[in-house]
Amino acid sequence: MSVSDSVSDPVSESALDPLARERAHLISSRAALRAMREDVEALDIKDVTANWVNSLVLGRQIEDRIKALADLADTPLFFGRLDYLHTTQEGQRFYIGRRHVHDADGDPMVIDWRAPVSQPYYQASKKDPQDVGLRRRFGYTAGDLTAYEDEHLSDPAELETTSRLLQAEIERPRVGPMRDIVATIQPEQDGIVRSDLSGTVCVQGGPGTGKTAVGLHRVAYLLYAHRERLARTGTLVIGPNRSFLHYIEQVLPALGELEVQQATVDDLVAHVEVRGTDEAATAVVKGDARMAEVLRRAVRSHVAMPKESLMVVRGSRRWRVPAYEIEEMVRELLDRDIRYGAAREALPQRIAHAVLVRMEEAGEAPDDRVQNAVARNTAVKAVVKECWPLVEPAKLVLRLLGDAEFLAEHAEGLLTEDEQKLLLWAKPARSVKTAKWSAADAVLIDEARDLVERTHSLGHVVLDEAQDLSPMQYRAVGRRCTTGSATVLGDLAQGTTPWATESWAQALGHLGKPEAVVEELTAGFRVPREVIAYASRLLPHMSPGLAAVESVRENPGSLAVRHTEDPEALDADVVAACVESLAHEGSIGLIAADARIAPLAEALTAAGLAYLSPGEETTAESRLTLVPASLAKGLEYDYVVLDEPAAVVDGEPDERTGLRRLYVALTRAVSGLMILHSAPVPVQLGAL
Repeated sequence: MSVSDSVSDPVSESALDPLARERAHLISSRAALRAMREDVEALDIKDVTANWVNSLVLGRQIEDRIKALADLADTPLFFGRLDYLHTTQEGQRFYIGRRHVHDADGDPMVIDWRAPVSQPYYQASKKDPQDVGLRRRFGYTAGDLTAYEDEHLSDPAELETTSRLLQAEIERPRVGPMRDIVATIQPEQDGIVRSDLSGTVCVQGGPGTGKTAVGLHRVAYLLYAHRERLARTGTLVIGPNRSFLHYIEQVLPALGELEVQQATVDDLVAHVEVRGTDEAATAVVKGDARMAEVLRRAVRSHVAMPKESLMVVRGSRRWRVPAYEIEEMVRELLDRDIRYGAAREALPQRIAHAVLVRMEEAGEAPDDRVQNAVARNTAVKAVVKECWPLVEPAKLVLRLLGDAEFLAEHAEGLLTEDEQKLLLWAKPARSVKTAKWSAADAVLIDEARDLVERTHSLGHVVLDEAQDLSPMQYRAVGRRCTTGSATVLGDLAQGTTPWATESWAQALGHLGKPEAVVEELTAGFRVPREVIAYASRLLPHMSPGLAAVESVRENPGSLAVRHTEDPEALDADVVAACVESLAHEGSIGLIAADARIAPLAEALTAAGLAYLSPGEETTAESRLTLVPASLAKGLEYDYVVLDEPAAVVDGEPDERTGLRRLYVALTRAVSGLMILHSAPVPVQLGAL
């Protein structure tokens, strides 16, 4: 492997200097991208649209295209190069970048990283060169191309070594939102990214394995490979909270993808205002998959059999449909087990058809208009209202949670008496608007809504931090991709809710994707080896049998554990540790148990240290974020100061959940972790 560095002006470089030629290609590529953007901006659509609606749609598409062609100054336009040897690419050279760029003649100057010809950049090796003679990686400083590094894959004399530029890119200090990893995708990650749209993939990955980035890059790849289909059906990224979504929101736009929606599970089921909270035991029962059958029984309980025959009057004629015949229709619809609302719409048409048969037998020749008119007949409507009344999902759940007899009737054989008592409100709410709904209640209402009317399905859904979802939440997400596929991302060891899933097989079953392929990422690229090894001491005590992450990064001195003798001095020591960490380049996260956030905030303010809250974007001037342990999941910082590990564990309802919360907090650091404590650290960590 050969390396070259330079910072001189490309204009003064010799024409034979490889680095100068690469810089010249970068300048030409940026000019070509600018020309592509200008061509789109110059489009005149006044004479090509038939009406104002078409004009509006086309105008919006053009605006999106202009945004997608933006040249981000600090984002390298290309990061690699492939020189092919033989076959169809003989002698061809391709620059690999975040988006396609072509010159005035339409010839490619930069190839999109998602194109098939780019795949060997991530997959080729000495053992399998894939017809690549040379792979070149580029190094950048503040957007300027300053170095390159060559691998001659067909040269047996050249040893296969770790890429210095690749390592530098992985370790580059992070300020601001999460960035893409398109330049550092590893072979095992690339295989997941490029997996087919038709299949659901579940990625089990420990801290620092890049599972979130893999999921986002898979969305970008699928949009590239199946753009028209996904443009019709839609894509959605689901994260655990708003702070997390804000952290990742710039990844896809940086790759030129602007149409992907982001939401939390709570956003998906926001049919009522959530103003209440549940005790853990209650939330576990509400989130149990058995609640789906309780709700199904409750919905179907509204169906009744007709008590008398139906008489339809049309003009001077009367047409009678006996009660037993209507009952047959009702029972047939029940047996088909279609959605309640669809069956309710079908029943009047069934009755009307029976009337039309009688008309035809009497010599009349009715058509579809007559059938529709009969279906709207007042007498028919009255029968439908009697047999198949309207069901309002929120009112149904309100009754289940407030009426002990109604709940017992439909929970019989499913929930124990104690579980039913946990569900019932101490004081039943008077109406949907006055009820203090919890987040788990909203999920139940969403389930009931789907029993009444089908939920719209998307083409692809990415579900991140999936280990923390309840079975009913999995069902809510699964409804959004019944006709599409999903990418499920998570780490069983980081499950920190009382209802956290025990296995991916269970989770995927609740999601409605039992056939999904489970991939495991075990190579860590973000968290230093010393830090992940220390955190992994907790695994046998909270997730036995789960493989520990093997970090590929050596960073001696990345872990420090400091004991404060006087508990009263801990806050001051934590502030001092933050000041010490701020001497390094990059972002700083101060993570503490939720109950410790207020006193630490006061200590930081008293010391004159400005700090951000999770979700607020770090900048060069504001690099310190105060993070409650409950919101740390999915976030990363160059340096982490962890306050009082024992308090993080004690802040959870049980020891296993507390250890998992601590595991999350311990694994947020990319370059260094400093732990400060006055109470003894949990015994599961042992001595350093």
